[in-house]
Amino acid sequence: MVDFAGWNMPIHYGSQIGEHHRVRNDAGMFDISHMTLVDLDGKRVREFLRCLLANDVAKLKKIGKALYSCMLNESGGVIDDLIVYFIGDDWFRMVLNAATRDKGLAWIEKQAAPFSVKVRELDDLAMVAVQGPNARDKVHRALGGGIAPARELDRFSALECGRLFIARTGYTGEDGYEIVVPSDYASALWQSLAEVGIASIGLGARDTLRLEAGMNLYGQDMTEDTTPLESGLGWTVAFVPMERSFIGREALDAQRGRERYKQVGLLLEGKGILRPHQKVLQSAESSSDLHAIQGIDLEGRITSGSFSPTLGKSIALARVPIAIEDHCVVEIRGKQQVAKVIKPPFR
Repeated sequence: MVDFAGWNMPIHYGSQIGEHHRVRNDAGMFDISHMTLVDLDGKRVREFLRCLLANDVAKLKKIGKALYSCMLNESGGVIDDLIVYFIGDDWFRMVLNAATRDKGLAWIEKQAAPFSVKVRELDDLAMVAVQGPNARDKVHRALGGGIAPARELDRFSALECGRLFIARTGYTGEDGYEIVVPSDYASALWQSLAEVGIASIGLGARDTLRLEAGMNLYGQDMTEDTTPLESGLGWTVAFVPMERSFIGREALDAQRGRERYKQVGLLLEGKGILRPHQKVLQSAESSSDLHAIQGIDLEGRITSGSFSPTLGKSIALARVPIAIEDHCVVEIRGKQQVAKVIKPPFR
């Protein structure tokens, strides 16, 4: 057990690698009650969110539909990445990261004031994520007909089923649900899921699963000092319509097409483990070019790295200069090793 943003969280329940494979091949559940749930209410809430977020909530036309977005500062840096759900014309729900709770809530409340939008943290709720190819079937087996409507959910959508708010979202690259429940029902829900064979999964496997899926981790793969355009998240920025003014837009407009860095996936060709902060050096066409490029530092850095249980190799996300192409060199414990540059996810 470790401290995680003030929460006592399990690294694993016995075998981190075993838990990783359980999610990839069957179903596993994660306690994600550390995430910050916020409801936003008001007649101008949609207008407010179109200003607050880099992605455009105008895309959300069907009740329950969700959108992934970054919330930026004026310089285009990422304050947080989040999911927002369209619940009603005057009501949206947002899920923030635990580590950014205080600054995220303060920023939202400051920006919401001119729009007369009410910001309510839902601190009496818990969240359980169930992920894997068999996750949805097992959840329905555990909870019965009371959640039958969830079978019709599209990906990145949510609905209320009695006491549960069920979203077809996740952070593993697998299908499944993220289930919001009253805190006093969380233990009973967990036990019901365990009884149908859904394994308990800790933080360790959660990290390797999201890394294989090419999903960013806030504080590593993007920060307040980096923009979505240099963090592999340009696809989350809605530049159209041009007349929409959102916080950070001016900075992104100035950077767009002039980025110095890009985010890439790395697959280590030799032995070793890719870790955050390791230096990424000049690109190479193949591993045979290693001797010709040793010592040339282009100031690239690994942002997330680990061993991939699925591939049996070391993988990473890295922010590297635009010029780096098919191969690069990573400095591991004073030695330089070749890595292949790929586009995530890692398969």
